[in-house]
Amino acid sequence: VGLALLCLLLLIGLKTLVSRYQLQTSYNNLTKGRDQLQTKRDQLQTSYNNLTKEKDQKLQGCFVSHCAQPGWVYFRGSFYQVSSLKKSWQQSRDDCLQKGADLLIINSREEQIFTNKFKKYMWIGLTDSETEGRWKWVDGTPLTISYWASGEPNGKKGENCGDIKSHDAENSWNDEGCSSSLFWICEKKVRL
Repeated sequence: VGLALLCLLLLIGLKTLVSRYQLQTSYNNLTKGRDQLQTKRDQLQTSYNNLTKEKDQKLQGCFVSHCAQPGWVYFRGSFYQVSSLKKSWQQSRDDCLQKGADLLIINSREEQIFTNKFKKYMWIGLTDSETEGRWKWVDGTPLTISYWASGEPNGKKGENCGDIKSHDAENSWNDEGCSSSLFWICEKKVRL
């Protein structure tokens, strides 16, 4: 009985060791595979970043030196033009459309910071004129990231159009009556 019990315990111990070894081998293989995938992901991200930077440099070189129309500034895949006159929001949009552009749609923090460099109060392509409180860009997309100034939008007196009211703060948007006269900024996206 003692020998049989000892054999049984040895057999259980051996099975446990084999199972543990197999689990450790599987774990090691999974870890190695994960590390290889992370390395590949990092290489792809680096390649993507380099290609994006190279594309932007080539575009900037081409457009700044040869392709851009006077008065337009290139930044990250778009041209921008700030008006020297003041008009209503719709008149401003019409002016942009006549130039093959539209009022500015701000898609990133970098673009928001870039627009502050113009140091003007100006219309952007943002409105809630269809449904009060539901802000949309001129291309019909809903507002997802925003840079409203403190207390804005406040919707006073039918303020249904968006503008940049300050160039000193990152959060500089304001809602304004669409018939007010302001400068405006057009954006023309580069199509590759």
